[in-house]
Amino acid sequence: MLVQTIQTALAPVFLLVAVGGLLNVIAARLARVVDRSRNLVDRYEPENTVQCARDRAELTQLDRRMDVINWSIALCVACGIVVCAMVAMLFLMGSGQGMLETPVAGAFILAMLFLLLALILFMIEVRLAIKTIHVPMELLERKD
Repeated sequence: MLVQTIQTALAPVFLLVAVGGLLNVIAARLARVVDRSRNLVDRYEPENTVQCARDRAELTQLDRRMDVINWSIALCVACGIVVCAMVAMLFLMGSGQGMLETPVAGAFILAMLFLLLALILFMIEVRLAIKTIHVPMELLERKD
């Protein structure tokens, strides 16, 4: 009975590994955004109005990206917590402690919803990053 319970709980554990990998990627992106914002703050010169305006615009975008990344991290962590609870419920079911099929199914659906929302926010953050780093047309070499 214990072996079967462990086998049943193994699939959600793989989901935890995937969420951990995603958290690693998202946290690395957050670190890069924080480093870039610190760099801009350190070089901020209010006397240079043109550069000041550019830096403020970029800092605004970086702040928005940090918010999106933080929400994505929070949703990944929530997904991981729900998956851990689901594994615990699976072990309780396996030991004959109760009929928890409905709560386990609900936990799985909730975990998938959290993961889906985290991935959507991750995609939004990547799109924001791409929009921020578009090369201005005047800097591109034209082939006329």
